[in-house]
Amino acid sequence: MSATLAASAPRRRPWLAYALVTVVLWGVWGALSPLSAAHGFPDTLVYVVWALTMLPPALYILWRGGWQLERSPRAVVYGLTIGLLGAGGQMLLFHTLTIGPAYFVFPIISLSPVVTIVLSFVLLRERTGWQGTLGIVLALVALPMLDLSFGRGAGGGLGWFVQSLLIMLAWGVQAFFMKLANDSVRADSIFAYMTLGALLLAPVALWMTDFDQPINTGLTGPWLAAGIQVLNAIGALTLVFAFRYGKAMVVAPLSNAGAPLVTAALALLFAGVVPGPLKAAGLVLALIASLLLVLEPERPADAPLS
Repeated sequence: MSATLAASAPRRRPWLAYALVTVVLWGVWGALSPLSAAHGFPDTLVYVVWALTMLPPALYILWRGGWQLERSPRAVVYGLTIGLLGAGGQMLLFHTLTIGPAYFVFPIISLSPVVTIVLSFVLLRERTGWQGTLGIVLALVALPMLDLSFGRGAGGGLGWFVQSLLIMLAWGVQAFFMKLANDSVRADSIFAYMTLGALLLAPVALWMTDFDQPINTGLTGPWLAAGIQVLNAIGALTLVFAFRYGKAMVVAPLSNAGAPLVTAALALLFAGVVPGPLKAAGLVLALIASLLLVLEPERPADAPLS
């Protein structure tokens, strides 16, 4: 009797809670992130602040785990690979936006879940039902539509296109390695090495900064940036746990499609910004995709390393 009840009981889905927290945090971060540049704090210094805001959640999760930082070559390589892929993509994005049109760059980058899905399907043999498959397809269709922001872009040949593809590849591979690492490395160690990877590139961001321009060093400069970027940092931590318990081919499109929904809702609520027809269509598709991915029935899987 008890075995029957246990078999019929719904499976716990911790990945979903972590993924939804990531969606909310990144959605709010997306709505607030333009404030830093608007207040005279350059993006390269925002990167440095972001790298520093990774430290508090990294120290917290290490403390929760009893300071058991794994030092095996596998843990170090996986963690630094994840951190450097994400941070390196961000570094490259700064330069790409100076030579290419943002309204082409961002739609290309937004397709990074395609890389994650293909790698997870082929190498990890992840599978999903028709509902999850439809959600993935709709999310991939919606993502470029959500990121289409028409504006001025400087000419720079096709260099920006190649760099955009490299960023897409880096972030897609990063998500795949995040899932792969979670099968054998503790989540707190993964995030700690991710933080180290982000900090290692901070000097590059400082070198890229034009200190001849006026830089806001007041409360609305680095301190405002820190308050905003800590949302990104905590979201990155919850994303590690989402990949730990969930399928990469579901978590990646859900987090990438869900966050813009929160950003758009906040923009409409507080700024009265109404999206154009193309973005509105993308938001509707993203909403449908998110619901399909959230409601996808859980299939039995081996439990990851605790």
